[in-house]
Amino acid sequence: MSTAIAAPVDRLLYKPEEAAEALALGRSTVYELMAEGALKYIKLGRARRIRRAELEAFVAALALLPN
Repeated sequence: MSTAIAAPVDRLLYKPEEAAEALALGRSTVYELMAEGALKYIKLGRARRIRRAELEAFVAALALLPN
């Protein structure tokens, strides 16, 4: 008997904690980036979610920063 292993779901929206894990940053850092507008998010009721595209754009912008 074999059990199928489900492939990980490619998320469209991330909780701040999940975004922190994906970015290899701390949870507090992600909240700070959200507060200063460096990482855009949406509010759904009281919940904040970050679009995958916003995470990708944030990482792409990091490459443009001077060392």
